[in-house]
Amino acid sequence: MKDKTKIFKEVRVYLIITLGLFLHALGWTAFLIPGEIVGGGVSGAAAFIFYATGMPAGYSYLGINALLILVSIKMLGRNFGIKTIYSVVLVSFFLSIQQKFITEPIITEGFMATVLGGLLGGAGVGIVFSQGGSTGGTDIIAMIINKYKNISPGKIILYCDVFIIGASYFLFESMEKLVYGFVCMGVVAYTIDLILNGSKQSVQIMIFSKNHEKIASKIASELDRGITLIDGEGWYCKSHTKVILTVVRKHEAHRINRIVKEVDPNAFISQGAVMGAYGKGFDEIKG
Repeated sequence: MKDKTKIFKEVRVYLIITLGLFLHALGWTAFLIPGEIVGGGVSGAAAFIFYATGMPAGYSYLGINALLILVSIKMLGRNFGIKTIYSVVLVSFFLSIQQKFITEPIITEGFMATVLGGLLGGAGVGIVFSQGGSTGGTDIIAMIINKYKNISPGKIILYCDVFIIGASYFLFESMEKLVYGFVCMGVVAYTIDLILNGSKQSVQIMIFSKNHEKIASKIASELDRGITLIDGEGWYCKSHTKVILTVVRKHEAHRINRIVKEVDPNAFISQGAVMGAYGKGFDEIKG
């Protein structure tokens, strides 16, 4: 039974990653590439190559990432996870297929195409990151340089994006398209953060109920979350009670409410957002 559950969870992760990759590719093929907008990352480099040579973006995307992975394995001495390779291959496939079907711009207005393309592309990458996946690309370059130079990966990725977008000026000789490229970079970064922060938001819940034991047992068995029982005393009736304290992800809160309602409809629940939750089941504790 546990093996089936584990397989189901793994399949679910890959299905979500696939959705994210599809959205990422769609943002480029439906809005950015038809609008001749070069964003950041290997996707932006693939778009640049497409404008310059006519080579489908999917081919160059696969070629650049394959080269980076090979160089990385040689220089870093490590193997890449299956999720990264899966993502690279699938994005290349989606880019190639979608470019064949989407031949005309959906939106001709440049700024709207930039924003919508950036939103879709960023949302796709954010979904992939939230499932522990990676799209490779400039992340690999950052890891290689960071091994030999004391430069943060974030700065390296930023420099790569600025270089790729800046190069588009020599291709189009248009300040407008150059600005759109930087707008796209900002929209993508903002959307990725929005998706990741949304999936990691946690809440602290306090439950006051006479049936605290039954509620705590159901929460522990159904959500596999830690629970603390706190001694309390009601001021009005002077009766001793136990208060259930638990911290869960925001998307799990409705399941807590459902459990409490099923066991004790008269229970009192207090819920508040927390700035951060670190430890087992949440974010890693960093020094």
